[in-house]
Amino acid sequence: MARPYRYLFLSTPVGPLGSGAGGGVELNLANLTRVLLQMGSQVRVLAPVGSRMAELPEEVIEPVAGLPPAYAQTQRRDQPVLIHTPSLLANLWQRAAHLQDQFDLIVNWSYDWLSFYLTDFFRTPVAHIVSMGSLSDAVDQALEHIAHRYPGRLAVHSRAQAQTFAFARAEMAAGRDPFVYLPCGVDLRLYDFVPQGNGSLCWIGRIAPEKGLEDCAALAEKTGRPVVILGHLQEPGYWQQIQEQYPHAQLDYRGFLPTPQMQRILGQCSALIMTPKWVEAFGLVAVEALACGVPVITYRRGGPAEIVSNGETGWIVEPDNVAALAEAVERLDHIDRSRCRQRAEEHYSLGAMAEQFLAWSRQIGRDPTWAAREGGDRQ
Repeated sequence: MARPYRYLFLSTPVGPLGSGAGGGVELNLANLTRVLLQMGSQVRVLAPVGSRMAELPEEVIEPVAGLPPAYAQTQRRDQPVLIHTPSLLANLWQRAAHLQDQFDLIVNWSYDWLSFYLTDFFRTPVAHIVSMGSLSDAVDQALEHIAHRYPGRLAVHSRAQAQTFAFARAEMAAGRDPFVYLPCGVDLRLYDFVPQGNGSLCWIGRIAPEKGLEDCAALAEKTGRPVVILGHLQEPGYWQQIQEQYPHAQLDYRGFLPTPQMQRILGQCSALIMTPKWVEAFGLVAVEALACGVPVITYRRGGPAEIVSNGETGWIVEPDNVAALAEAVERLDHIDRSRCRQRAEEHYSLGAMAEQFLAWSRQIGRDPTWAAREGGDRQ
């Protein structure tokens, strides 16, 4: 009988798991880790000190100390690669190098040049779940190198995300795709279906300029509808500016909440509003909303537009158009909330995400069945 498959996950270094600093990456990592453990795999997660998530047993997380890197979305495209010492990112990879022979596959969840660059220097295969679109020339070059030297090692969450990379567009034009696609899923048992909303709107995400909260504030002021805001307060100055700019908007900020509390609040709302100013890689909160039966109104920009079925589970409107958002709000009565839940069940279950991940990872990692047959691990 073959031994369990062994995964070493390297978490995003921008903040501890459970803080909300890593956005949807945190929940995605926790969800996948939990279901892999349930399926009999072995998983260890290297993560920043202070990481703690209700979804994960404490013994699965190994804390690593150091200073976090800057958010990639706050840097220029041509920004030189900077390493702050003591570097959390470097310490994560140093620990991974020490542990690598105990695992069949190392999975990187960070969006950092160093993480991609170090792929060449590990004996154990390294795979990457790329969590954002093209933001950095240095990262793009590192990803292109991996795509050519290690085909099949790069996964993204949506076609829109993949299209942001120039090297990927060139490959696709030639009939090749350098990426594997891994849509995210949620544990549907944790989300209560609510058949009717209370008229309020909801906005969920890191409070940072690329998320476009100001457009939702403008929508609140235009329609007179209250908006419940949930998420990590990344930039307090930005939040203060929004409140000053839209004094008549009914904005109710509740903070970053655990999933049980978050979904109870979200489920009571009539719609989730998504107003990204950048190309969202996926948009896990859209799936969470659908799981509660909540329609999603989103810009036609990035992953959320691939999740929402226009006119069936929500509305997709042209980017940066608050008037179009307001028109969509007035058409929410056309959406059957039970169909929203059904779409989540059909396409975004945790089991579906895990099966896709397993199929991908076993093509890359050292196969323990093969290793037992050949008398040693394949390099």
